[in-house]
Amino acid sequence: MAPDDRERHFNLHTTPEVMAGVYANFATVSHSDYEFTLTFSRVDHEVEADEVPGVVVSRVSLSAKAMQELIAAMQDNVSKWQTREGIKRLPETRPDFRDQ
Repeated sequence: MAPDDRERHFNLHTTPEVMAGVYANFATVSHSDYEFTLTFSRVDHEVEADEVPGVVVSRVSLSAKAMQELIAAMQDNVSKWQTREGIKRLPETRPDFRDQ
């Protein structure tokens, strides 16, 4: 088996604080020649002023390869979510025996 063909398992460690995550309701993406940067923020959408207040809660920089893999993983997960949501909305296919 070639070294690139082996199945790898990641054993990642984190703190409870990091595992809890942060809430963001706004994100921006920027890039340079070397990396992409995702900036996640929490903003107050209810403010009707021209300037919307907010706070950056996390910032992540990725290589172009990692960004491509992230996009593929996100597309896969959104597709699975859409399928599950679509199934929830299907009309019942079997008769409802409670009405008899």
